[in-house]
Formats: sequence, C-alpha cells, structure tokens
Amino acid sequence: MGFTQLYETFSALEHPGFWQNAYIQFYNAWFYKDRWTMYFDGLLTTLEVTVMALALGVVLGVVVAMIRTAHDQQRLGKRNPFLSVVNFLCRIYVTVIRGTPMMVQLLIMGLVIFASNRNKTLIGALSLGINSGAYVAEIIRGGLMSLDPGQMEAGRSLGLGYFDTMRFIVIPQAFKAILPALGNEFITLLKDTSLINVIGGKEIVYFAKAIITNTYQPMMPYLITAVMYLIMVLIFTWLQSKLERRLRQSDRR
Repeated sequence: MGFTQLYETFSALEHPGFWQNAYIQFYNAWFYKDRWTMYFDGLLTTLEVTVMALALGVVLGVVVAMIRTAHDQQRLGKRNPFLSVVNFLCRIYVTVIRGTPMMVQLLIMGLVIFASNRNKTLIGALSLGINSGAYVAEIIRGGLMSLDPGQMEAGRSLGLGYFDTMRFIVIPQAFKAILPALGNEFITLLKDTSLINVIGGKEIVYFAKAIITNTYQPMMPYLITAVMYLIMVLIFTWLQSKLERRLRQSDRR
C-alpha cells in the first residue's frame, strides 16, 4: 500500500488512533502537494547562509584576534598608539556583540539598518557572520595567548616578521588546541540560522511556518525541521571528530 492510499485509509476512519493521526499529519506536512520540496529549498538556503556567515565570521575573528594578540604582546615602553586605538575598537566590537542577544542584532540589522533591503536572507547571513566573528575572535585569541611566548621569539630570531611568525609557527600550533571550541561555535552558527526567519529569511523554519499556516498542525512541520537540523549537526560533528583524529595521528608521527 502506497503513502497516498494509506493516508486515504486513515483519513476515512471516524476516530483515528494516535499513530494513524500522526501519519495523517506527517502526510500533510511532507507529501501533500510535494511539500517536502519546500523543506529542501529551506535547507539549501540554510546551508548557503551558514557558509557565508562562517566565511565572514572566520575572517573577522582572525583579524580581530591577531590585532588584540599583537597589542597584548607588545613590550613595555614600546606601545604602538595606532595599534592601541584599533585594539580599543576591537574590544568594543567584541563586547557589544557578545553582550547583546542574537535575536536583537538580527532585528536591528533587518528592520532598522537595512529596513529598505528586501534580501533578508543575505542580511541574516551578514548578521550571523558579524555575531560569529566576535566569538571566533575570542576563541582564537585564547588559543594564541595560551602558547609559550618563546614560540614567537623563536620565529622573530629566525628573521621572520610578526605575521609570518603567526602564520607559519604560532597559528598551526594554536589551531589544534582551539579546534573543539571552533567546532562548537560553527555548530551554534548552523543552528542560529533558524533565527533569520524573524526578519523574513527563507530558511527551513520559514517554510515550516508556511506549511503550518495551511494545515493548522504545528507538530510535524516543527518535528521535521528539528530532525533536519539534527542530521546536519551530526554530520558536522562527525567531520570535526574525523579532523581531530587526523591531527592527533599527525602529532604521533
């Protein structure tokens, strides 16, 4: 018996049981009028927003972390005034972003700063990237500051500049230490894409709400949405653990 025939059989029952009623709701939320395509349209948007926000967050995080680390590692009596000003601005950025809710930041970006822009999905990606950048910056800065200062001095003694020393010596070592924290931040970023629907971003939750408007049955659309996010998180967690194992194996060699 096919899905449609099973749906028609259960719908004809005068008093369907729990499982029959659950199937009816699932059919309405997934199969009816090919509504499953709406979820996958939202999934594609979710992945696009995650990639864009991730790229922006990593770039911002690396830049802010290197500025703040360079400022903190200055020797006494040799402070760079320009670096101090830039570091102060970076501290304000990190404090404000980490000290305010993601939802409020989205509302300000989507309904105040870019109120006239109709591409709310892009605005959502921009907001998530700016938010993630502050957390990534602190994760990277913590990893860089945790290393022995002698690593930096060794690189400078070999004739390498500050940025070359960071790129070839310090960052590769710090990356292994901060990878778990970075992975958790990226997973949080993936799940936070569900928030962009509040400003009109068309991701999975947006389409789930559209289906609920037609069926008046919220359980299955939200349950399907939760399962889709769970599967994505499990895949990302598996990839992260695989990368961590490879890094540990390279250390043993």
